[in-house]
Amino acid sequence: MEVNNKTFDAGQTIKHFVARNGALIGLIVLCIVLAICAPAFLTGANILNVGIQAATTAILAFGQTFVIVSAGIDLSVGATAAISSMIVAYTGANMGLPAWSTIIIGLLAGAFFGALSGMANAYLKLPSFIATLAMMSVARGLTLVISDGRPISTSGLVNFFGSTIMGVPIPIVTMIIMGIIAAVILNYTSIGRSMYAVGGNMEASRLSGISVHKTQITVFILSGIFAAVAGLVIAGRLHSAQPEAGTGYEMDAIASVVIGGASLAGGKGRISGTFVGAILLAVIRNGLNILNVSSFWQQVVIGLVIAFAVSFDTLRRKEDAH
Repeated sequence: MEVNNKTFDAGQTIKHFVARNGALIGLIVLCIVLAICAPAFLTGANILNVGIQAATTAILAFGQTFVIVSAGIDLSVGATAAISSMIVAYTGANMGLPAWSTIIIGLLAGAFFGALSGMANAYLKLPSFIATLAMMSVARGLTLVISDGRPISTSGLVNFFGSTIMGVPIPIVTMIIMGIIAAVILNYTSIGRSMYAVGGNMEASRLSGISVHKTQITVFILSGIFAAVAGLVIAGRLHSAQPEAGTGYEMDAIASVVIGGASLAGGKGRISGTFVGAILLAVIRNGLNILNVSSFWQQVVIGLVIAFAVSFDTLRRKEDAH
């Protein structure tokens, strides 16, 4: 019986490890396969390229993690990144404000649009899906209004966010810094604990004295700020704010969070998992490019990966319920 129990315990431990680190295991296996099929994959230059490609998605996904952990979803992150970067470029090029102040204004703009979504969700009782879908349209429209549909050049300080210093890509550095900030907020602050509580059981959180409305608004403000930082990285790489910047990025951000082990039902998620999810998506795209797979088929593959991740989350929740 002891042997059987030990075998059972070992099996449960392995099962738990795989369930908790499935994305990391998948990433390692994928990297091994690509290294065999395409030796160019493991070159230093290509690894940095993967990091740069993942940076914007990861930063957006870090902010998205706050929302998903609290049982919401933010469809406006791509549009928020675009409007924030456009405001930064416009206030610098057309209003002559100092570069550092335009960046602060851009971050505040991201927080503002996030707060609007949060208040619509908390006080108007709009589902986060609807509130952020509306905000996505508003932000995207305002981006076109401000820019008149044309790119606006950015300052040297903004361009710094897309540059490489002494061989180190600043987008990767920014991604790491924002990841650390996100992990600290989620794991070591009272608002982070409130996110898990609200996502796990909103009514129980309310009865235990947690301000549900404050938590709901805060997660969207944080998501907006992280989106604004991602907008700076996008604009820095392009040396301009583009009206269509960030289009479709919200799907990659959500996918990164879910692939990383977060539950769309709320109450579960890790920044480290989100980071792995973003890297995994970047590796898939990079590997398919190296293997000369059509961009059309790449969309199919990414879609299947997202479908698998969501299905896995659904099965995991059913198993937990039993």
